[in-house]
Amino acid sequence: MFIGEYHHNIDPKGRLAVPAKFRNELATGAVVTKGLDDCLFLYTKEEWEKLAEKLAQLPISKSNTRAFSRLMLAGAMDVEIDKQGRIMLPEYLRKYGNLKKQVVVAGLYNRLEIWDEARWDAYKQGTEKTSGDIAEALGELGV
Repeated sequence: MFIGEYHHNIDPKGRLAVPAKFRNELATGAVVTKGLDDCLFLYTKEEWEKLAEKLAQLPISKSNTRAFSRLMLAGAMDVEIDKQGRIMLPEYLRKYGNLKKQVVVAGLYNRLEIWDEARWDAYKQGTEKTSGDIAEALGELGV
């Protein structure tokens, strides 16, 4: 399970150190892809396979499902953790997430999100201001 917020730097070669507490879960391989809200999603191979299977079952006759599948699947890349605990983030994904040097790795149960630090801070501040409304809406969903 991935939880927490971790501040890291991307080195000039595009490598990102994965938080040490998550390295074992990702040791058998991982997939990084374009996420939502201008961040990247990082999944274990097992979680990625579950998601990819669900995406494959979506009707291709609907433009929104085609678009979402393309975003997630065509934008994905297999990554491996090196001996120093880093993954290589491809340039096209760094560009998509507007990732410069300072990033936040946020644990969200079954995935990690990789955010540009300034974007994360802005997103988090906005969400915190509306947390009461969000909680109320989630309450209606039984959360």
